[in-house]
Amino acid sequence: MKCPCEIIVWNVLPSIRAALVEELVKSGISQKEVSKMLGITPAAVSQYVSKKRGHKIDFKDDVKDEIKRLASDIRRGGIDNPALKICKICMMLRADESDWNKA
Repeated sequence: MKCPCEIIVWNVLPSIRAALVEELVKSGISQKEVSKMLGITPAAVSQYVSKKRGHKIDFKDDVKDEIKRLASDIRRGGIDNPALKICKICMMLRADESDWNKA
């Protein structure tokens, strides 16, 4: 049996990051710059883009909208610490266990 925190770390957070990376790269930001913005390695960004990591969860529209909003805020330079907003998105998901507990 996996505890919820383990599922969050292995499935939910990587899925949020993958969706965020996808939005940022789609907007024309280089993978190298995305890695700097998010404080993750270029290799991690590459794996998110190539769908080798973080694609186990299909998000509902409200979560997708929050991820898009975060990507937009990051592009505009309006977010000092993306991790805090990622945490809020994770809490949105945790509120509806059916969204992530199947992963």
